[in-house]
Amino acid sequence: MIKLDWTLLLQFVNFMILMAVLNALLFKPLRAALQARRETIEGSRAKVQDIDEQVNAQIARYEAQLQQARLQGGLERQTLRKTAQEEEARILGAANQKSSEKLQVIKEQIQEEANTARQALRNETEAIAKSIAGKVLGRAI
Repeated sequence: MIKLDWTLLLQFVNFMILMAVLNALLFKPLRAALQARRETIEGSRAKVQDIDEQVNAQIARYEAQLQQARLQGGLERQTLRKTAQEEEARILGAANQKSSEKLQVIKEQIQEEANTARQALRNETEAIAKSIAGKVLGRAI
């Protein structure tokens, strides 16, 4: 059984003094160290969150620039393709024009040569016909 006498009061006072000393020497510094650690961790978390937001913003800017570059490249590709098609059409048109002109010149040359050959054949035909007629008739015509 517990006796309630002055030793209990002495133990209680002794306990309170011990708590005050432990609080001053152990608990307050420990709580301060834990509080400082908590503040450091929270500060680090805030920094990490800020850095994460900055990284996400940079990624978004990069993707937007990449999309813009892709669109610009597509437009330039279309422009170059259209220019190339126009150039091809112009070159083919010029080549067709030249070939038509050359073909026309060749046709005219052939027609001229054919006319010359016909005329030469007519002249020769008349001479041969007179010669044959002269031999058949036995006299000169």
